[in-house]
Amino acid sequence: MILGEGYSGGYIRRAAERAGWAVTGTSRTPKPDKGIHAFDDPAVTDMVADADAVLSSVPPGKDGDPMLARFRESLAPREGWTGYLSSTGVYGDADGAWVDESAPTGSGRREARSDADAAWRALGDVHIFRLPGIYGPGRSAFERLADGKAQRIDAPGQVFSRVHVEDIAAAVLAALNDPAPGIYNISDDQPAPNHEVIACAARLMDREPPPLIPLEDAQLSPMARGFYAENRRVANGKMKRDLKVRLRYPDYERGLAAIWRETGT
Repeated sequence: MILGEGYSGGYIRRAAERAGWAVTGTSRTPKPDKGIHAFDDPAVTDMVADADAVLSSVPPGKDGDPMLARFRESLAPREGWTGYLSSTGVYGDADGAWVDESAPTGSGRREARSDADAAWRALGDVHIFRLPGIYGPGRSAFERLADGKAQRIDAPGQVFSRVHVEDIAAAVLAALNDPAPGIYNISDDQPAPNHEVIACAARLMDREPPPLIPLEDAQLSPMARGFYAENRRVANGKMKRDLKVRLRYPDYERGLAAIWRETGT
């Protein structure tokens, strides 16, 4: 069962179904005929308790994690597999250094994410997947370039980690077959400045990339500007070693090229 079947959850569902799982889920836009229920459907509590595997991809809100608030009593006594899609934002700023799963958490600007990560870990036997920036078909630099909203921001020394959504699904599927819970960074091999990613997408579109502009001159929302307050490289060695995941898209060049070949967007 996938709690919060959004962008990543949809890819995870399809990967799980291809592997033979029967999948149900919850969403703000329920589709009962497709096994996607409303969060407040009374039947969902029993579904959570009875599922062989439960994965939450719902981010925390101002009052904490809504899935734990609603389903903690159903989740805590379960003997089945439990997973949570967290964020590498829990690590905070590392001044560009590599961070693995042993790095301290709780110092970042997104306190709610760190609190939710800790709350899921406190349940006990849970697989925690810490994700950096997620991209894939319909959610990449191509869309920002097409609508004229892409900005190539010059922030010397700043890098971001990212992961293709198909590799997230592959990691979760690998973990479903691994009875040992743990914390896993799910990221690709190539942290890079965002302006390089946009330039790569522009080349694939055969258009001129936007000009580089200093960070202080960029038109950014407070949330977007906050991303530039933290700088880290996310290490994925544990994912490869323990889950035996082989990334389909180990770098953004291959990921963007595949999206462009498949969709032209």
